[in-house]
Amino acid sequence: MNRKLEGKVALVTGGSSGIGLATAERFVAEGAFVYITGRRQAQLDAAVKKIRSNVKGVQADVSKPADLDRLYAQIKKEKGRLDTVFANAGGGTFLPLGSITEQQYHETFDNNVKGVILTVQKALALLPNIMLYWLSNTEASSARLYFESFATEFSTQKLDLPVAVSVFPGELYRPLKVWGERAFSKPYYWNEVARGGHFAAFEQPEIFVAELRKSFAQFR
Repeated sequence: MNRKLEGKVALVTGGSSGIGLATAERFVAEGAFVYITGRRQAQLDAAVKKIRSNVKGVQADVSKPADLDRLYAQIKKEKGRLDTVFANAGGGTFLPLGSITEQQYHETFDNNVKGVILTVQKALALLPNIMLYWLSNTEASSARLYFESFATEFSTQKLDLPVAVSVFPGELYRPLKVWGERAFSKPYYWNEVARGGHFAAFEQPEIFVAELRKSFAQFR
């Protein structure tokens, strides 16, 4: 693999699972030394063990300024600089209007807005150059997909085709089987797996492929 990040120092927040973990693995493979953060020490330790080398896990909640100050003080002491910050966000819970609580509101915005802003802002003193990216260049296509899905009132339509459903526990919205039975006239395969989330093919490729094989096997 091209080691274009040789000698670079990177920070990946939320690096103990999902896209954050995959990003940290790729950065290390390309030559960087990577700091990853997470709120749960056990999950963070498992991620460090999986990456194996050129990585250090620091337990921190990015929505808490004191945790970020401690994180950046450690990075400054050990490395003296940062070359890349991957401010990872995009999780949360959904509640219908009328059921939203103040706690749920603060948790969502602390993680996805406040945490990202503080992570980048507090890193400025360690970054030699500043350039911001809206990663993956997919926001427009993603937004259009969701907008068009809502506009067509998909939930009121019944799909009259053979359908296989694999429910991943980290998905933002986890449908119930009873919903699938109402929405699909021919739901021939339904399974709830142990790991994975919104980007299942990226996060848990082995499980994703196994689910595809199980679903298509019924047509053989």
